[in-house]
Amino acid sequence: MNRPVAALAVLLLVLTGCGGGGGHGRAAVPPRVPRSASSPAVAENTRPGSPDWKVRKTGGEHAIEGFADRVSVLPGESFRLFVSTTAKGYTVSAFRMGWYGGAQARKVWVAPHQAGRRQAAAKTAGKTHTVTAPWQPSLTVSTRDWPEGSYLLRLDADSGTQRFVPITVRSASTAGRVVVLNGTTTWQAYNMWGGRDLYQGPGGFDGRSRAVSFDRPYDGNGAVKFLAFEQPAIALAERTGLPLAYETDNDLHHDPRLLDGARALVTLGHDEYWSTAMRDEATKARDAGMNIAFLGANAVNRHIRFEPTSLGPDRLVVCYKSADEDPIKDPAEKTQDWRLSPKPRPESALIGIMYTCFPADGAWKVYRPDNWVFAGTGARKGEEFPGVIGPESDAVTAGGPTPRPIEVLAHSTIQCGTSTTSTDATYYTAKSGAGVFATGTMRWVCAMRGRACGHGVTGKAAPFVSRVTENVLRAFAAGPAGRAHPVRDNLAKIRPAKAGAAQGADLD
Repeated sequence: MNRPVAALAVLLLVLTGCGGGGGHGRAAVPPRVPRSASSPAVAENTRPGSPDWKVRKTGGEHAIEGFADRVSVLPGESFRLFVSTTAKGYTVSAFRMGWYGGAQARKVWVAPHQAGRRQAAAKTAGKTHTVTAPWQPSLTVSTRDWPEGSYLLRLDADSGTQRFVPITVRSASTAGRVVVLNGTTTWQAYNMWGGRDLYQGPGGFDGRSRAVSFDRPYDGNGAVKFLAFEQPAIALAERTGLPLAYETDNDLHHDPRLLDGARALVTLGHDEYWSTAMRDEATKARDAGMNIAFLGANAVNRHIRFEPTSLGPDRLVVCYKSADEDPIKDPAEKTQDWRLSPKPRPESALIGIMYTCFPADGAWKVYRPDNWVFAGTGARKGEEFPGVIGPESDAVTAGGPTPRPIEVLAHSTIQCGTSTTSTDATYYTAKSGAGVFATGTMRWVCAMRGRACGHGVTGKAAPFVSRVTENVLRAFAAGPAGRAHPVRDNLAKIRPAKAGAAQGADLD
C-alpha cells in the first residue's frame, strides 16, 4: 500500500503518544503491565527496522504474484511458496511486521535470486465456483530463527514490480499473552483473484463462489485487507511491550485449546467470517476469564465451514450465505448469517453489539468520558471524531441478545445510506470477570493513521483512538478486566437501533 512520507510521519506521531489536538495529550497514565522478558516482541522490537518494506509498484495484474501452502506455521517450520511472474527472475524477502522504532517492519530473510516463469491460468471448478491456482511450487521457505508474528513476503520481479504474500508464524502457546488474531477467513472471502469471491463473479452476485480457496494469490498488492485493517494495530500493540501471541482464524478453528490460559483475544478491523469451532472456542475462553477486544465492526457475522484442499486441511472457506442453498444436512452447520435460522446465534451474544449498517458514515461520539478506557485522552461527553465510523458499524439493538451488565461508551447518530441510525461502542463483563470491548466501527484501526486514513478522519482521531486501544490492551493483559474495571450499566438510557438495517444488500 503506497503512502506518502507525511502519512508515516502521522503514524509515528500517533504511536509514540505525542501531539494531537482537542486536548488529547493529557498526562493521565493508563493501566500499566510490567514488560515480560518472555515476550518475543519486546526484544524483537529493539532491533533495527527496515523502513523500505512496502510494495511501491504492482505493475500489471499478473506481473508477479504468489501464495503459500500454509496459512500459518510454528517457528522453525517450512512452507512452500508458489510464484508466477512474467519477468525473467525475482527475489523474495520476508518482513516481520511490528513497531521497530517506527519503521513498522524488519527484514528477517531474503532468498537467492530465482528464475521466473508464468504459471497456469486460474481454474474455476464445481458447483461452488471455487477458484484455484493450479501451480507448481517454486521454492521451500524455512522459518528457522523467525520470531512469532505477522509476516509479509515481498516478491520483487526483475522488472521492478512487486506483490506481497502474507504468512503468520504462530505462537505455540497463548498462555499469559494477548492474542492477536489475523482475520484470514475474511481476507479470503473478499479475494477477487481469478474473478470470483464470496460476493461476486461473472454476472454479479449469482456468479459468486460458494467456497473460496487459500490455494491462490490474494488480489491487489497481495495484502490489502491486512494493511487496511490490521497492520496499524499490530504496530501499536508491539510498541506497548505487552506479551503478545499471534494466531489466525484458521488456527482458532483448528485447535480447540488454542486460547487456554490466554489473557485476551484481539480481533482487528474486519473479522467477519467465523466457524462454529472458532466461536465456541472464543466463548469458552471468555467464560474462563479471557478478555476480548473487537477493534472493528461486522465481526462474527457470517457462519462458515472449513474443508480441505489438495494442499492441506482447512484451506477451503465454505459460505453459501443461504440456509436453503447450502446442501449440508446438519442445520447447525448451514452457512447463512449467524443471526438467522435455522439455528440463530446472533453475534451480539459474544460481542455485545450487532452489525446494523452499511454504508455507514459519521462521527464517533463519546458518551461516557469518565470510563477507564478514556484515561489520558481528555475526552469530553459529546465530543465527536469525524469519519471514524464507517463503512460498516455495529450498535446495541432492540432484538438483542445483549449481555448484561453492559456500558455504552460511545453513542453516535450516523448516516446509513439514505437513512439515519445510531451506532455504539460498548464494554461488558461476563460472570468469569472477563471484559469485552467493542468499538462499533470498521474504521477504528484505520483511524490510527489520522488524516492519512481519509474519509474525513482528522488529526485528533489518531492519538485518541491509539490511546483508547492501548488502555484496553494494557488492562486486558493484566487479567479478567471486570475485577479491576467493573461495568456501570447504562443501557436503559440508550435507545437501541433496529437490527437488520444492514441486510438490504449483500455488499458488506
